[in-house]
Amino acid sequence: MSNPKERAHELIERLPPSQLTAAIGLLEAMLDPVSRAIAQAPLDDEPVTAEEQKALAEADEWLEHHKPIPHGQVLADLGITPAEIDNYPDPA
Repeated sequence: MSNPKERAHELIERLPPSQLTAAIGLLEAMLDPVSRAIAQAPLDDEPVTAEEQKALAEADEWLEHHKPIPHGQVLADLGITPAEIDNYPDPA
C-alpha cells in the first residue's frame, strides 16, 4: 500500500477499542498548533534563580505537611467546570 493515508486508516482499523483513545489523542496533539509548538520548543536551559529555588523549596515543604489539592477541586473552588475548560473558545 503506497498511500500513507490509506495505511494510517488500515492501522487504525486494526487497533483494539482500548487503544483508540490514545491514538486519537496523539493525532489531535499532532494537529494542534500549540502542541506542535510546545513539542518543538527548545529545552529551557536557563539556570534556576535563587528566588525560584526558594519558591520550589517552600512548595516541597508545604507538600510534606499537606495533602495535594486535586485539579478538579481547584476548578470547583473557582466555580469552573471541566466542560467549560474543554469548550473554551480558541482565541486564534
